[in-house]
Amino acid sequence: MTNKLISIVVPAYNEQEVITHFHERLAAVMNEMANYRWEVVYVNDGSKDDTLKILHGLRDADEHVAVLNLSRNFGKEIALTAGLDHSSGDAIVVIDADLQDPPELIPTLVERWEEGADVAYAKRKKRDGESAFKKATAHIFYRFMAKIGDVVLPEDTGDFRLLNRKALDALNSVRERHRFMKGLFAWIGFHQVAVEYDRDPRFAGVTKWNYWKLWNLALEGFTSFTTMPLKLATYIGVLTAFGSFVYGLYMIITTLINGNDVAGYPSLVVIVLFLGGIQLMSIGVIGEYLGRIFNETKKRPLYFTNEWVPSRENKTISE
Repeated sequence: MTNKLISIVVPAYNEQEVITHFHERLAAVMNEMANYRWEVVYVNDGSKDDTLKILHGLRDADEHVAVLNLSRNFGKEIALTAGLDHSSGDAIVVIDADLQDPPELIPTLVERWEEGADVAYAKRKKRDGESAFKKATAHIFYRFMAKIGDVVLPEDTGDFRLLNRKALDALNSVRERHRFMKGLFAWIGFHQVAVEYDRDPRFAGVTKWNYWKLWNLALEGFTSFTTMPLKLATYIGVLTAFGSFVYGLYMIITTLINGNDVAGYPSLVVIVLFLGGIQLMSIGVIGEYLGRIFNETKKRPLYFTNEWVPSRENKTISE
């Protein structure tokens, strides 16, 4: 057995149907890795069902389990951050509890780490159990971000990955409130390698990510890692002003040549509505960035911990 500790961070929100099955599969995988010590940090993100009760039961039965209970539901990105803050491992694995990402891939991620990778991320070859619309929008999002973003996101990659301690310390030093973790994982840099896999359907329960939440997450990605929407609003404004100038010249010339026929109101209404729409869209884009600046300047803590129960495995090591 080596002295290396692997921490697995698992955010959980209303996962009572699946969390026990997930832990059984995870424990089976980690217990096979006899050369490593391990702990799993379950982060209860304000669950309203029996998730917390089940997590405490898992800890009572397994010395490798740690339970972090947040004071309320802060959202997955913050819950993930909280789990990373409380991880002590030499390597840290991030994985969801829904079993779409197989725990059986963790040994391969560890192999890539031992071969020299600072970050080993799981890249999806297939996404079973998801609608064609969700697959299409995800495909568009990753490629659109690659075109306009200040950082290139690995395509078809979620949060499932391994980070070594150096990469985690760098990530934990970034304390911005509006967190798009997929972007932050890429932004820190270091030596990153991909491990391809087939993603399974959700084992049980229902996804907490509806299309509205996914849209807001995409907005976080756009506003956190690119100012292109602001530039786009500027370009549209310039083009609109230029078009108005050309149209004004046209009206002057036709009036001098043909006289003024007093054009009808429909064209005037269309122009006013068009310009008003452009202005409101531009103000909305500015507002998105301004709102994020406002939230960052308040410097509130990212989360509050209601309860932290470390694993007995980690407690023994610390002592």
